[in-house]
Amino acid sequence: MCDRDHFEDDRQQYEALGLVTRKQFGIMLGAGMAMMLPQVANAAAVTESDVNVMTPDGTADCYFVHPASGTAPGVLVWPDIYGLRPAFRQMGKRLAESGYSVLVVNPFYRVKKAPTAEAGGASPIQPLMPLMRALHETTHTTDAKAFIGWLDGQASVAKNRKMGTQGYCMGGPIAFRTVAAVPDRVGAVASFHGGGLVTDQPNSPHLQASKTKAQFLIAIASNDDARSPNEKTVLKETFEKAKLCAEIEVYTGAAHGWCPPDTPVYNEPQAEKAWSRLLALYGKALA
Repeated sequence: MCDRDHFEDDRQQYEALGLVTRKQFGIMLGAGMAMMLPQVANAAAVTESDVNVMTPDGTADCYFVHPASGTAPGVLVWPDIYGLRPAFRQMGKRLAESGYSVLVVNPFYRVKKAPTAEAGGASPIQPLMPLMRALHETTHTTDAKAFIGWLDGQASVAKNRKMGTQGYCMGGPIAFRTVAAVPDRVGAVASFHGGGLVTDQPNSPHLQASKTKAQFLIAIASNDDARSPNEKTVLKETFEKAKLCAEIEVYTGAAHGWCPPDTPVYNEPQAEKAWSRLLALYGKALA
């Protein structure tokens, strides 16, 4: 899950390796670790816009980006606790340039329009925790149905191809619940350093997702695995029992939050590996 200990652990690790000093790490946080993602080869021209999506609980401010011509499979992106911000706009645009119609949402729209974390991935965790805790199974489900329904209403979204959904940190279990909410429409699910995928409750996200026919990519951070070493085993056993295609891997040396380019623990080589596996998943499941 999202907690400040992850980042403190990483700071101590970097200091022990002699990579940064405490002061340097603080400067990195303050700067937001702003980085540009690698460019897409043969990138499609895209159209991007800020959009409002009506849900049962109000109006969600979102970012929509898609190839400028033709239709493409829809993808719903659930950000981490830092919410909709420039880093996720970059990530969504890069995915659109690869041939997908992408909706990146503000999961906290009930409380505040984006940006909900002023310093992006460098923001302190604790002030954001109430935003995350206000979300639950019911909001996950109603939002998923509303966002997938909105995507299906867009001319750029291919109606004859399944959609994908992907989540980061707290977005991982929401992605799982998205496929459970709209199983006939979503064919691929990806979780990157997802927190709370497995619980001991009958409504655990992993159990709900296993009742679908989707294909899965579950990328686990090394330090998350160290804290919950049995989670990957539970995931593998659950999806194998359900006879679902699921790629489940611990990313060595990648700390919780390693994928978005504005976090202090962004790990470009492992983020690019995760990116390549995401494209492989979508290329297979959304074809």
